[in-house]
Amino acid sequence: MTPEPQGPGPAIDAGAELDPVHPIQLPVVHRPGGLSSAEVAERIARGEVNDVPVRSSRSTVDIIRGNVFTRFNAIIGVLWVIMFFVAPLQDGLFGYVILANTGIGIIQELRAKKTLDSLAVIGETKPVVRRDGVAAEVSTSEIVLGDLIELGPGDKVVVDGDVAEADSLEIDESLLTGEADPVLKKPGDRVMSGSFVVAGGGAFTATKVGREAYAAQLAEEASRFTLVHSELRSGISTILKYVTWMMIPTAIGLIISQLVVKGDNIKDSIARTVGGIVPMIPEGLVLLTSVAFAIGVVRLGRKQCLVQELPAIEGLARVDVVCLDKTGTLTEGGMDVTELRMLDGHDEAYVRRVLGALGESDPRPNASLQAIIDAYPDSEEWRCTESLPFSSARKYSGAAFSEGDGQSSTWLLGAPDVLLPSGDPALAAVDHLNEQGLRVLLLARAAGELDAPAVAKGARPTALVVLEQRLRPDAAATLRYFDDQDVAAKVISGDNAVSVSAVAGKLGLPGAGNTIDARRLPAEREAMAAELDANAVFGRVSPQQKRDMVGALQSRGHTVAMTGDGVNDVLALKDADIGVSMGSGSEATKAVAQIVLLNNSFATLPSVVAEGRRVIGNITRVATLFLTKTVYSVLLAILVVCSQVEYPFLPRHLTLLSTLTIGVPAFFLALAPNKERAQPHFVRRVMRYAIPGGIIAAAATFTTYILARAHYSGPAALEAETSAATLTLFLVAMWVLAITARPYTWWRILLVAAMGLGFLIVLVVPWLQDFFALRLVGTTMPWTAVGIAAVAAVLLEVSYRWVDRRYPA
Repeated sequence: MTPEPQGPGPAIDAGAELDPVHPIQLPVVHRPGGLSSAEVAERIARGEVNDVPVRSSRSTVDIIRGNVFTRFNAIIGVLWVIMFFVAPLQDGLFGYVILANTGIGIIQELRAKKTLDSLAVIGETKPVVRRDGVAAEVSTSEIVLGDLIELGPGDKVVVDGDVAEADSLEIDESLLTGEADPVLKKPGDRVMSGSFVVAGGGAFTATKVGREAYAAQLAEEASRFTLVHSELRSGISTILKYVTWMMIPTAIGLIISQLVVKGDNIKDSIARTVGGIVPMIPEGLVLLTSVAFAIGVVRLGRKQCLVQELPAIEGLARVDVVCLDKTGTLTEGGMDVTELRMLDGHDEAYVRRVLGALGESDPRPNASLQAIIDAYPDSEEWRCTESLPFSSARKYSGAAFSEGDGQSSTWLLGAPDVLLPSGDPALAAVDHLNEQGLRVLLLARAAGELDAPAVAKGARPTALVVLEQRLRPDAAATLRYFDDQDVAAKVISGDNAVSVSAVAGKLGLPGAGNTIDARRLPAEREAMAAELDANAVFGRVSPQQKRDMVGALQSRGHTVAMTGDGVNDVLALKDADIGVSMGSGSEATKAVAQIVLLNNSFATLPSVVAEGRRVIGNITRVATLFLTKTVYSVLLAILVVCSQVEYPFLPRHLTLLSTLTIGVPAFFLALAPNKERAQPHFVRRVMRYAIPGGIIAAAATFTTYILARAHYSGPAALEAETSAATLTLFLVAMWVLAITARPYTWWRILLVAAMGLGFLIVLVVPWLQDFFALRLVGTTMPWTAVGIAAVAAVLLEVSYRWVDRRYPA
């Protein structure tokens, strides 16, 4: 038994002239068998191919340009060149550090690009195209003008075209037009790229490909690999903007002070001026953020997780509510028929023939219908005369048959509580089965025609088809993880509420016992949000309701992630802060999701959350180190300008300090595990520590320097003064590092101790003393420097605790 074939459309005139001005916008006529190989080759030669850029990756040239040509690299590059002419090699070490950092950034981002590109190929949508009369999957980029592209439920329309064949074809264009209701398409109607099929099937002829297609420009812009548009990176950009404005007048004042007021030794004055400007630049912060994101992509890629938009790593780490679709997320895609229960004494052999014919009537069956197909073979004598594909909105499908003996019948298969009136005796049995976590479909004989608006009204119940869903073995552990991490899980399903409750209960979801039937949810957003906050499991949710529920949660300040794999999840996935799709999901869900789990494992989600928390938590942590340095560098320069004294440090001193107290430890801290949920207000959270820390460090260092100037005299006095000031600054910066590294683990204690040991080695090894121009003279000033640093450490502890109370995060 097969559905009745569509009538052949008009043939295309292969020799027709193409418009030379608009070669890819001409109407193309339908040919049932599609283009021939020769015609495809001809169109490719003319450039009439769907050449939309590959998703999720930027070019190697862009990566190198983005890492090399930065504002701060330009400033440091100019200062580095100047130091070549006026100072020894060791005073230009900061330039080599920048070269190394930039190289690391490029290498890590190229690794991320390689990972993204390989995963994007695995997860790429491959539409079915008819060529030479044969249907085959091709890459989206291989579609040419005039191709005949087949459509089924969940398929995304990848280029613009005209409908050539339609079998109850319903297309959702809400992502393009905002219109929520699916549109029934007939042969000759237009379809637009970016829309997707919600029910039925058919085929369309491509009339616009490449950048001419309706959604291509939007897709090209939205799909590019990016390191921007996240709170973390926008916060860092805000900080860098203010740092630049502070740095310019401070640097000018320092230059005038050192060159004009103390102009007796020009080269030394220039070296000390550069030494004052370089540490004001938090160049490593931008690099470290890029590296942390890139490494996150590589780590997740190893777990078959495709991050289609890089900030999704950050976004999922901020999530406090995750909405889960039951089918395909908590349960595996496949089902098994466990029982066929007759109603009102109907003949089981006849019902089996009906179910076999229904299964064969749908060329693209969903999981439930596939289980029925596997259980009940088709009867060859029955012929499908009309079909009504399953729709998530109406919750049933149907077909009309000629039974081979002159009889005809119309049947419906779907949700019992939708097809039966409230109070029907059969619903009691359905509820009992649902309480066991089983899925139940009702087979009913329709009283009227299939195309009648109220076809379900008066349908006579015939049998209950009982299906068993396969729970994902990793679902329970994943739900426990979210509960432990204070992430609220909401199960939002189109299935019967009692059945959803039973599945959630088996998985140990808190609140599974109290399930809400979404048909009784209030439509008003605030009232809906209150119900969502109070409950965890919702059944009989329509696709539009899923979207409304996401919006209601967001209206209460929640950061919402939505997972799903079916076409009924698309709208909610699109509106959620983070959309997560299974790799086996429909083309439409994968197209709108920011994260695709290519291995179809729900258990991968905790890894994504953990990776995002690691990136954001650690960058917030190390940003304090970088910006404390910026604050104390600017304040030291201002104090030097106001006091009209030599700047105490050469570039080599601050390169040493930055490496030991910021550069090396920040790299390890940025890549360490971190399970804290990401918090908003990145700039405020960082600056509330960096400002008091920088002020205390600058005040302590300048106090030591002024006391040393009064204590030392003679030709070597400046080196001794610098050494004492360097000791104080190092100790204070080490205390900032020690606070930032909390809570302590063995490796963090070892890291802080190693940095202290490194500085001690410089102070005691003679050739390193000469190389870095650091030599502590006498005992009075060195111990004074230590004492001042100890007072500063106490002030740091007091100020940080005061800040925690006064300006909580």
